[in-house]
Amino acid sequence: MNKQLTYIHQLKNHISSEVNLAGWVYNVRNSGSLVFIECRDGSGICQCVVNKEEVSEESWLAAVSLKQESSIRLHGLVVADERSIGGVELQVQRVEILQLVTEYPITPKEHGIEFLMNRRHLWLRSQRQWAAMRVRNGIIFAIHNFFQSRGFIQTDTPIFTPNAAEGSTTLFETDFFEEKAYLAQTGQLYGEALAMAHGLIYTFGPTFRAEKSKTRRHLSEFWMIEPEMAFYDLEMNMDLAEDMLKSIVADILTNYSQELSLLERDTSSLQRLVEKDFVRIKYDDSVDILTSEKTALLLDELIQQRESEKEKLGQEQTTIQKEHGSAKKWRKKQIEKRVIDIISRIDQIEEDLRNIPKWKKSAQEFTWGADFGGSDETVLTMQYDVPVMVTHWPAEIKAFYMKRDATDTYALGVDILAPEGYGEIVGGSQREDNLEVILARIEQEGLDPKTFEWYTDLRRFGSVPHAGFGLGLERTVAWICGLNHVRETIAFPRMLGRITP
Repeated sequence: MNKQLTYIHQLKNHISSEVNLAGWVYNVRNSGSLVFIECRDGSGICQCVVNKEEVSEESWLAAVSLKQESSIRLHGLVVADERSIGGVELQVQRVEILQLVTEYPITPKEHGIEFLMNRRHLWLRSQRQWAAMRVRNGIIFAIHNFFQSRGFIQTDTPIFTPNAAEGSTTLFETDFFEEKAYLAQTGQLYGEALAMAHGLIYTFGPTFRAEKSKTRRHLSEFWMIEPEMAFYDLEMNMDLAEDMLKSIVADILTNYSQELSLLERDTSSLQRLVEKDFVRIKYDDSVDILTSEKTALLLDELIQQRESEKEKLGQEQTTIQKEHGSAKKWRKKQIEKRVIDIISRIDQIEEDLRNIPKWKKSAQEFTWGADFGGSDETVLTMQYDVPVMVTHWPAEIKAFYMKRDATDTYALGVDILAPEGYGEIVGGSQREDNLEVILARIEQEGLDPKTFEWYTDLRRFGSVPHAGFGLGLERTVAWICGLNHVRETIAFPRMLGRITP
């Protein structure tokens, strides 16, 4: 067999031509003298039809023996077929088995999350995980395009650092040739130094947080994109962040519609944010919103909506399960998939019904000066259909490097909260550029001035107003894909209780 390969995503360019494919069996079914193989090769999925009358006995026996995830080579004719996946079909002429798999552990039935996470190396082959990783790649590409097109250069900052930038309680400590070192929480401080050399820079790399949080928004190892801009103030910083997010989302909507469809992502909310301005409110105003009677009523209404939806889904499940017994094979598969979807949605609704009273209590009891928790972010953003930019935070709860306003009460910082309950995806600020002030802050925080001497040099030699922000890649992927948990946004998640596979 000729070994020159064509990839599935290229097949539309080869209609009426003979090609070679190599891949894995995503699904297979026999129908008398026909075998229908859904073959995946990483670039897509194609239906490949083996007709007993048109192939050798060897190829036919190979085809009827195939099981899920067996690896194969196929030779055949590409034909247009709008009913098939991708609009094309392969009429197979030869089948070669590379490895016959007999007991693949992940089947179309529903599996528990721990089962799937323990087999993450295999779970990545499923369509939803495949789609999420491709969207992640698209987001990364869009970020690079955005910054490079605006004159930024990508720079790299150390993973080993001698000091904390975001507080010492969430550091992973390690030994660096008999010196104490930490895994970086952020590349920001080094990014500021690079901005003083290049003006406009961004970093893109792994960061680490040792906080013992086991929520759907937390990972211990994640990727951050951190631009730093000389001569920028807070407003310029916010404008850049909004433009960046709109650019990323527009790019994904244009180029990854197939993947978003596989993820069953409702893209209407993403389309809105491309077309509308983000909401910008100060911290004080956001506290007033959280504690308002309007918010309490909104949450009560949400409980009623969730209970009504749960009831309707339960009725639908009962109806289609009664139909299952007498349904044809293709309809049975439809029903089984729908039941899995219903059960998953009911589980989410029940979780919401447990959480909403807690959200309401947290919002009503919120006190000025506290930082937002995940529930507070959810309650605030559910009142808008675009991201919310919260600015002017109480200085005492923000990092030492954030510049403060003239009253010394508020930090000139901004958190961007994604809609639909996805929480903070961007945190940024104008940086303190005054030498005496930054030295006083370092002392107030109990940090070692000697360790930060290189950082304070940036204020000694040519200090300028400057600003920057950090974008959490995994939270951004979760939001754009509509995923419920960040563990599905990175190939091999590292989080509390999970360091394998």
